[in-house]
Amino acid sequence: MRFSLLVAAVALVASTISTIAEERVIKFGHAASSKHIFQQGMQIFADKVSAGTDGKIKIEVVGDRQLGDDKALLEGLQIGTIEGALVSAPVLPLVVGLASFDALQLPFVASSYEKMASVLGSELGDELLATLDEKSMKGVGFIEAGQRHFLSRGDGVKTIADFTGKKTRIVPIPLHKATWEAVGVNPIGMAYGEVYSALETGTIDAVEINLSSIRSESLYESAKKVTLTGHYFWPGVIIFSGTTWNSFDDATKAVITTAGKEATAEAYVLAASQEADTVKFLEGKGVEIGNLDELDAMKGKTAPVVETWVGKSPLIAKIKSALEAD
Repeated sequence: MRFSLLVAAVALVASTISTIAEERVIKFGHAASSKHIFQQGMQIFADKVSAGTDGKIKIEVVGDRQLGDDKALLEGLQIGTIEGALVSAPVLPLVVGLASFDALQLPFVASSYEKMASVLGSELGDELLATLDEKSMKGVGFIEAGQRHFLSRGDGVKTIADFTGKKTRIVPIPLHKATWEAVGVNPIGMAYGEVYSALETGTIDAVEINLSSIRSESLYESAKKVTLTGHYFWPGVIIFSGTTWNSFDDATKAVITTAGKEATAEAYVLAASQEADTVKFLEGKGVEIGNLDELDAMKGKTAPVVETWVGKSPLIAKIKSALEAD
């Protein structure tokens, strides 16, 4: 009897050790606040990976720039010091030269969250993600942060003329620079983490940004006027380092790929569902939210930029056509 119990105990310990050895925790960084929708979207992905691998692969989502900003995360992904990250799509042309991701920031091309989800969940989305392969990274999906609008100090913006000369923080990529120069602002490249203090001190007058970030970064404390323009969307890209991806067997890769697809679709539903609540929250904090009286004029000013960028890459042209299709 004692021998049987001993054998059973040894077997249990061996089983536990085996289970522990099979479990793997992968840290996934992102540059937004842990209160941001990026955190929520990545948790959707993490839960799907865990469920699909019976808990053997666990994604630990690490926000608040604890693992670095987007630039640092991308650099770490390429050399394998970062296992995984959610990186804002506009940073990819800037840091690793993947110009095709500019397709997702063409002003006034994408009309809805549903259209973005449809295109990014299609073969075109897969083709765009595949461009990461040449940079020693693997993309598996997207998490949407929300449409971009215009947050400003002072009197705010109601007409096209009101944009003129405003010192406006942008991500310093050529597409954004060209877009906002066409609108008439004075675009200023600046790290995301510096926006709060720059608004507070008046170093900048405004920032083009999504409502979710105004809320999660408490930017409403530094600026009180939001003009709803919806000029483009802001997807983050779910990326594994090549080293981490190549360590998975084919079955695990298949599970993660499926999780990425499903998380993309659910994240767009989540982003769309939060807009009205975020507006109410910001209004409760004293933020004035209104529309641009001359939105068609803003579209007209940025249309030549779109046409220029479509000519830069066949993939940009294909994605634009898909986003505009009925």
